Amino acid sequence: MAKVSQLIKWLDDKKNIILILCTIALVIGTVYGYSTGIFTDQNKMDTFLSQSGIMAPLLFILIQAVQVVVPILPGAVGCLFGVIFFGTIKGFVFNYIGICIGSILAFLLARNFGQEFVRKMTSKKFFEKYNKYLMKENQFEKIFALLIFLPVAPDDFLCYLAGISRMSLKKFTTIILLGKPAAIMLYSLGLNQVFQATLQMIR
Repeated sequence: MAKVSQLIKWLDDKKNIILILCTIALVIGTVYGYSTGIFTDQNKMDTFLSQSGIMAPLLFILIQAVQVVVPILPGAVGCLFGVIFFGTIKGFVFNYIGICIGSILAFLLARNFGQEFVRKMTSKKFFEKYNKYLMKENQFEKIFALLIFLPVAPDDFLCYLAGISRMSLKKFTTIILLGKPAAIMLYSLGLNQVFQATLQMIR
């Protein structure tokens, strides 16, 4: 348990560096995918994924789970790449699995390490905005369920906040499993349309 706490502290201290590195990796990956035709040629995409085997979806699910626990880049970015790499149906499924796993992990970490941990993992402004609802059990659960359903809500931070609320793990998991699909689908399909339109413009 002490090692987990030390890891979280290290991630919090280095989050700006991690953000820069992740952004650089994202840019490099995007440029590479476009220049090699992986993003623009379905045959090349299929070849790339077939060569990666089962590791490709497993690695993607892991990345999606981690980005919820350590919210460095917006989850929408991962949703977009899920659809680009795996197609609409598989991309949605892999996004859904990874984000749900990460959400539950964030809840459990918050429940285990408490309020001070949540303060560090979220922003001060966010914590102060929603903290007043924590002691009002029914009110917080309704707000949480509504925001999880919406695609623009700070879902990752909300999962941490839920961990220090009175909400049970069972109720939290139910809300996540039922509320996430709509937001993930909107992110996945909406951003993919923007991405495809951008490709058409620069070709």
